[in-house]
Amino acid sequence: MTGTGIGTTADDRLTWLMEGLLERTPGARHALVLSRDGLRLCRTPELSVDRADQLSAIAAGIQSLSHGASMEFGDGSGGVRSAMAEFHGGVLFIVEAGEGAHLALVTDEDADPGLVGHNMSELIEQLGEHLSAKPRHRTGATTGATTTTTTTPTAATALAPRTS
Repeated sequence: MTGTGIGTTADDRLTWLMEGLLERTPGARHALVLSRDGLRLCRTPELSVDRADQLSAIAAGIQSLSHGASMEFGDGSGGVRSAMAEFHGGVLFIVEAGEGAHLALVTDEDADPGLVGHNMSELIEQLGEHLSAKPRHRTGATTGATTTTTTTPTAATALAPRTS
């Protein structure tokens, strides 16, 4: 088991590719892949599980707010190519990385945004359409008008070939 996912070959490959992103990007500190709803799919080993979960929630929130801005002030489609949060001590870059998935990268303040964006795009191209988080399936009890759902997407799900 790798400690960054569930220990599958798909998780290992994704972790290896994300570690390559950190190596190629001066100032990059942490990378993770998350589902649209904020679940951590895979992370680089330098990022603890708890901090990765926190970063996943933050990145999903930023993407959600960006989606709202796109709906209101963009072309109305809600499409978001990327989002960035610049803070004291670093920058958070978030890009769409397939259907229902995002790639988040935390860098130092002085990282070159052009190089960061280029390297993130290269990683997404390497993974192609395989990087997606499939919609959650309903698996649970129905009580009255409420259905309880429980699923946990993984990097293996994210890298599974899509059938549609």
